Amino acid sequence: MTNLNIIEALGQIAREKNVDREMVIETLTDALISAAKKRYGNADNFEVRIDADSGQMTVLARKTVVEEVTEPETEIDVDAARLIDTQAQLGAVVFVELNLADFGRNAIQTAKQILIQRVREAERERIYEEFAGRIAQVDSGVVQQISHGDIIMNLGRAEAAIPLKEQIRRERYRQGDTVRGYIFEVLKSARGPQVLLSRTHPELLRKLFATEVPEIAEGIVQIHAVAREPGERAKIAVSSSDERVDPVGACVGVKGSRVQAIVRELSGERIDIVPYIDEADIFIARALSPATVSRVITDERRHHAQVIVDESQLSLAIGKSGQNSRLAVQLTGWGLDIITDEEYQRRLRRLEDSKVELRRLEGVSELISLSLATSGFISIRSIAEAEVDMLRTVPGIEGQADAALLRGRAIAYVERAEARGEVLRPATLDELETEERAAAKVRAAQSAAEDAAAEAAQVAADAAEAAAAAVIVAPETESVDGAEPAVAVGADENSGVGDGIVASAEDVTSIGDAATDAGASDAAAPADDTESESAA
Repeated sequence: MTNLNIIEALGQIAREKNVDREMVIETLTDALISAAKKRYGNADNFEVRIDADSGQMTVLARKTVVEEVTEPETEIDVDAARLIDTQAQLGAVVFVELNLADFGRNAIQTAKQILIQRVREAERERIYEEFAGRIAQVDSGVVQQISHGDIIMNLGRAEAAIPLKEQIRRERYRQGDTVRGYIFEVLKSARGPQVLLSRTHPELLRKLFATEVPEIAEGIVQIHAVAREPGERAKIAVSSSDERVDPVGACVGVKGSRVQAIVRELSGERIDIVPYIDEADIFIARALSPATVSRVITDERRHHAQVIVDESQLSLAIGKSGQNSRLAVQLTGWGLDIITDEEYQRRLRRLEDSKVELRRLEGVSELISLSLATSGFISIRSIAEAEVDMLRTVPGIEGQADAALLRGRAIAYVERAEARGEVLRPATLDELETEERAAAKVRAAQSAAEDAAAEAAQVAADAAEAAAAAVIVAPETESVDGAEPAVAVGADENSGVGDGIVASAEDVTSIGDAATDAGASDAAAPADDTESESAA
C-alpha cells in the first residue's frame, strides 16, 4: 500500500465511523508500537512518526551508544551508531529505523486488531455523547424485534429500546413499524450505547404539542403542566403571552386538526386542554372539567384544597375509577378533597365541635383551637395521646416547652374526666366517624320504629272508620202469607268486620216461598202471549 493509499484509508475510516482523523492517526501509532514490541521485545524505546500529509510512516527504536552491547533491544555499539549519526558518542542516543516488513504477520494482525478496537470504542463514545445530549428529546426508530416484552429499535447509528413499563398498555407493535418515543436515558453497554425511549412519559405529550403547534415552538403559547394516564386520558394547562392568541384554540387547531394528530399518535388518548391561571382556586376548578365546581377552599400551608360540588356533579368530578381527580391533582400539584356541600357543612359542624371541646383546656385560645382542629387534633384525648414532636407541627405551638405543657394539661384533664365518669370525645377521626355512624344507625332505627307505629295506628283508624260505615239496609219486601217482611240489619258497632246478616228461620222460609211464586207467575206469562199470537 502506498503512502497516499494509507492517508486515504485513514480518512475513510474517520468518515465512516464519524471520529476525528487525528484520533485515527494516534490509534495507528499505538498499534504500530504494539506490533514493534511484539516483534522486537517488550521495551519502551519505540517511536512512530506519521506524516499526515504525505502518509509516510516510520517506526524507530531509541538506543543508547555503548562500547559493548549487552541488551540489543536498547543498546548499540559505537560503530553501528556512527553509521546512523556520524557524531554519535558513547552515552548518546540514536534512533534506529525498523523495517515494517520484518514485523511479521502476527505483529501486523495485532496492530490491525488494536486499530479496529480503538476506532470502535471511539465510535461508541461519540455515539454515547451524541445521544446523551439528546436526552429529553423525541426520536423515532424502526422496530427490529420484541424481546421479553421490550421493543428493540434501530435509530440509525444506535440501538434503542422501549421497556415494557414505558409502553402504552393497549398498543401492539410489529417488526418494521416506525415508533416515536421520548429519550429519557442513555446507557453504556458492551454492545455499545443503548438509548431508552418512553411512550408513557408526560414530557412526550409536551414535545408532541411543541411539534404540532407553531405557537408553542415560537414561545407565544406556554405549556405549564402536563398530566397523563397513558393511553387513556391526559390534561395540559396552557397560557398565552399574546392576548390576541387563544391558547386553547391554538392547541386544538382548525376543526381539531392539531390535537387530533396527537391523539392518533398516542393511540386514541383523550386530551383535555385547560386554560392556565395563576389563581389556585380558579385553576383547580378548571382542572376538574368537565365537572362544574361550586366552590374551592384552599389551604396554602398544607397545599391542599377542598372542592365543593353539587351532588349531581360529584361522580363527574371524581371520574371513572377516580381518573379525573387524579389527573387534576397531577396537573395542579395540589391535594384535592372533592365533597358535596352537605358533607362540607357536616365537616364544619365537626370542626366547630372540636374547637368547643379544645377550648375547655386551659391555655387554649380561639386561634390555637382552630390550629389544633385543622391539624387533626379533634379532642382533648387526641392531644393527650399525641407525641410532643407531633404537637410541635401545629402552628403556634412550635416550642418544645409549649407542646409539652399542653400535652401535660390534656393528660390531667382526661384523668379527671375519667374519674368523674365523663364520656370524652374520641381521639381519632376514624373513631369519631365510627361513633357518628353508630348514632346515625340508632336514629334511623328509632325513626323507622316511629314510622311503623304511626302507620299501624293509621291502619287501625281506617279499619274502625270502615266498620262504623258498614251498615247495609236491604230493600223492603212485601210479606207472603201474612208473614212479617224480612229486614237485613248490619252489624252493630261492637261487631267485627265481615259479620253476616242475621234473620229468623220463618223469615227465610217466607222469602223462599215468595220467590217460588214469583218465578211461577213469570214463567206462565210468556206462554199466554204465545197462544194469543197463534190464534191470530
